[in-house]
Amino acid sequence: MDVRTRPSAVLASRWGWRHAGRARWAVDDLDLRIEAGERILLLGASGSGKSTLLAALAGVLGGEDEGEERGTLLIDGVDPARQRGRSGLLMQDPDAQVVLARVGDDVAFGCENLGVGREEIWRRVSESLAAVGLDVPFNQPTSALSGGQKQRLALAGILAMRPGLLLLDEPTANLDPHGVGEVRDAVEAVVRRTGSTLVVVEHRVDVWRHLVHRVIVLGDGGRLLADGHPDAVLADPDGSLRRAGVWTSQRPPEARRGAAAPAHGGEVLLDARRLEVGRPRAPFSAGPVDLGVRHGAATVLTGANGSGKSTLALTLGGLIPERGGELRSSPELSAGAATRPIEWRSRQLLTRIGSVFQSPEHQFLAQSVRSELAVGPRALRLPQPEVTARVDELLVRLRLDALAEANPYTLSGGQKRRLSVATVLATRPKALILDEPTFGQDSNTWVELVGMLRDLRDAGHAVLAVSHDAMLAGALGASEWVIPAGGHRIRAQVPRPDRAATQRISP
Repeated sequence: MDVRTRPSAVLASRWGWRHAGRARWAVDDLDLRIEAGERILLLGASGSGKSTLLAALAGVLGGEDEGEERGTLLIDGVDPARQRGRSGLLMQDPDAQVVLARVGDDVAFGCENLGVGREEIWRRVSESLAAVGLDVPFNQPTSALSGGQKQRLALAGILAMRPGLLLLDEPTANLDPHGVGEVRDAVEAVVRRTGSTLVVVEHRVDVWRHLVHRVIVLGDGGRLLADGHPDAVLADPDGSLRRAGVWTSQRPPEARRGAAAPAHGGEVLLDARRLEVGRPRAPFSAGPVDLGVRHGAATVLTGANGSGKSTLALTLGGLIPERGGELRSSPELSAGAATRPIEWRSRQLLTRIGSVFQSPEHQFLAQSVRSELAVGPRALRLPQPEVTARVDELLVRLRLDALAEANPYTLSGGQKRRLSVATVLATRPKALILDEPTFGQDSNTWVELVGMLRDLRDAGHAVLAVSHDAMLAGALGASEWVIPAGGHRIRAQVPRPDRAATQRISP
């Protein structure tokens, strides 16, 4: 069957968008033309308007109550909001795109809304799931998927609709290295077969540069910073991309060398003995694992999507109970409380273990960035001057000060991630458990965020991160632990404390 579709063309003429309640425009005065069938890699620093532009092209920015628009933005000469279905958008948060309870139904949902015939729908569902490497039954509950698996699910649903304009917002951000290659190959196969126009936003430049025809870079305020052939743009002859924080390769950012980590750290704050973990009411479990989270040391958990990394992090953080084995805290960490973290109350967790979830939105509680940062310190009943001092310091250090009064849900993906990390740092816990802490960061904010984690490690905090970021372990001088697919025994890599000295990062 011929699966080619009519590719879409894009035209922006002095186009801009400002979110409701914001003083600054997310994108402003943008002039841009994308020809039908072109493949575009869209780059820019965190908060430069990339996701806003993609949402506008998908016709999902909302009406006047959501923000203010000026200029012209067209797909095939028509307002994007008037021809939904011509574009397919994969958003940064895959949870936001899971609609139905079963995998097959979720992938079929978009096709059903487009009136595709039943037999054709299920043929597309099978092809799309295979293309993205999501090998699960049609009746698999979507709630049982990992974050990376949900990302593949959302992409499969978009591919099944055969859009003329394929819009991908950080499609490989939470995927393991094998999954990155699978998704990239799946996208390449789809655009070759369908002829669709492709616009992909991604910080992993090396993954996409040989697939795309052109690189477009947005600068401050969403204005055009660079536009041209990938080799010419990414060469960055005048250094403007580097200064703006744009990744031009996947090498660590140029920065002064930091101090190496201690080889083994100090006292064990969290001691896991033959620990087995699993989500409530889910049959899957991972482990057993023997793992010590140490005072003044960093640990990075890696492994395939769906292998149990996030579940292990939630268990170590005292948020879900163990399936088997033991998890005990040291007297220093428990400070008179019960030795099992799962038995601690919320306020007891605040200064002992801070957890950063894979999806930042899952931990937002307040209506402004400033108020969000103040939630933890206020729960600790700190004096107001101390609350203000902590909040102001974090706003500046993580480049969120210009967004202090913004609603957390209107931030870019990278900004949301920095805010979620900052909310935990505000209570200064002795142990930090972070799930994908560097997701969505440009090279400048990556350096600042990783430098802050390293400072916390050097000050005696325990840092444990779940991550697919190949540079993170080296930057933190961390021990690496690998969780194989299938939930088998977790094994440790030989710690390489010298790696921090070979990475280029500044605090």
